[in-house]
Amino acid sequence: MRTASSAGEARGKFATWGRVLLASALYIAIFNGALAAVSLSHAEALKIGREIWQNECGGTLAGLTSWNAGENFASLGIGHFIWYPRGESGPFDESFPPLIAYMRKRGTQLPALLSLPNDGCPWKTRAEFLAATDSPQMKTLRRFLAETVDLQADFLVLRLREALPKMLAAAPKDKRAEIARNFQRVADSAGGSYALIDYVNFKGEGVLATERYAGRGWGLLQVLEGMSSDGEANRAFADSAAEVLRERVKNSPAARHESRWLPGWLNRVATYR
Repeated sequence: MRTASSAGEARGKFATWGRVLLASALYIAIFNGALAAVSLSHAEALKIGREIWQNECGGTLAGLTSWNAGENFASLGIGHFIWYPRGESGPFDESFPPLIAYMRKRGTQLPALLSLPNDGCPWKTRAEFLAATDSPQMKTLRRFLAETVDLQADFLVLRLREALPKMLAAAPKDKRAEIARNFQRVADSAGGSYALIDYVNFKGEGVLATERYAGRGWGLLQVLEGMSSDGEANRAFADSAAEVLRERVKNSPAARHESRWLPGWLNRVATYR
């Protein structure tokens, strides 16, 4: 005979499972809604891409091929996508080879220089890169990047869509629904898609263990985690981004002198408001 206690245990288990299923359904609904919120038209993506080109290199043709002082990689295209030379690596996610793979998938005719992007940037040092500024190879590369702004913009949108599941997988289970909800809050707001796309291109998803100082990341995940639940989503996102970047500079190795970049970074995230 079934006892009262066993019946109570069964009801308790059903109640627990009910809460789990309800939470799962809510999480899935928020997740799907957040992804739907970044379904942009080609024209909308191109507009955001041009804004990011302006942020990264003043919208200039010359800025499409850059190599910043103190770094061991080239920064190419409207998003200053990272490309390490062969044999080089670093803590930051390499984004240029995935861009070229995306272009190839879209049927883009690539210049010979980019036929094997995974072999690494052909210029091994910043000095070599700068010396080649007016070389035929570099001119071809700049022309190609200028002619494919629309594809680069589409790639930026794709990167954001792929960022959400990565961030949620890396986040603690009890924070995933809130992170997805904050993502959707920003995406649904005026100019929110620009803010999300720009920041994830600017500072990454925040999921890599190598992209940490003192155990703290500075990517989109950390910004969404730090957002206030009060007020306008754009302002909460911009405020959190500014705080995350200040913390990054505070925790950064002294040899990198990252404080020199902070004013520009803060001006950039201020545009999200």
